[in-house]
Amino acid sequence: MNETLKRGISGAVYIILLLVSILYSLETFFLLFGIFLLIAIYEFCNLVNLKKPFPLLIGFFMYTIVTLVSNYNKITEEKLKKIFNIDVELAVNIQQLNTVLLVISLVVLLKCILFLFYDSIQTISNSSKYLYLVGYIILPFVFITKISFGINDYNPKIIIGLFILVWTNDTFAYIVGKSIGRTKLFEKISPKKTIEGFVGGVLFAVLAGYIISKYYIKANPEFSDRSILIWISIAVIAGIAGTIGDLIESKFKRIAGVKDSGSIMPGHGGILDRLDSVIFVAPIIFLFYQILNYVS
Repeated sequence: MNETLKRGISGAVYIILLLVSILYSLETFFLLFGIFLLIAIYEFCNLVNLKKPFPLLIGFFMYTIVTLVSNYNKITEEKLKKIFNIDVELAVNIQQLNTVLLVISLVVLLKCILFLFYDSIQTISNSSKYLYLVGYIILPFVFITKISFGINDYNPKIIIGLFILVWTNDTFAYIVGKSIGRTKLFEKISPKKTIEGFVGGVLFAVLAGYIISKYYIKANPEFSDRSILIWISIAVIAGIAGTIGDLIESKFKRIAGVKDSGSIMPGHGGILDRLDSVIFVAPIIFLFYQILNYVS
């Protein structure tokens, strides 16, 4: 089969599977990303030479427990408030749990950024491997499910909008970089990325953020200006953090001496190759939502 056709078919299947699972129900969304998480853990273990059974168990239990506790307790609490018209505080303090998990993930992501600039590091210690596993792989998948709620109920438009921003940034960073790119962004890690492509990707993501807020999210008229500002901010975060996430995964692959994290998607590589930007963006977007919630 022609390589371009193979790439097109696998990409289309991935997008359709993603959209259907997100739009069909909350449960199918959680299930698909739980499966994606296990595949990502498997691929990450291959990259860093880590035995797989224990990391897979850690990922399964952390994702399942945190997702159930965080999201279904929230749903139950909201229903009780509506039924009895009183404030109901469940046993688990979700906000404290979110804060702890967010701090862990952000600290590890900062470590990932520092790791990106360490030229001398060609091997990773076992303790760092498990730290990256939890903060760079597992928790970001948890935050992907959390940001789908925004500051209220489950809203598939939020997560679809985020993916559109990431895809827009990736696509136009490639197009602009290939067309007019001259200045290398981080040549020792990703020789093809350019500063011109990076700027172009962010600018087109901002444009996509404006369009999403104006025509897809369809906020109430009194909140339209605020919605536009929010989605443009998310676009900037997605463009900058998404590029960093892509570079970090490239660093892991460079140390492992491989081109792709896996081969589950013909022509595209592995799940980590497809989600490297999103998993780095997710905790930062969740932090952004928490700040918005606090300010409002």
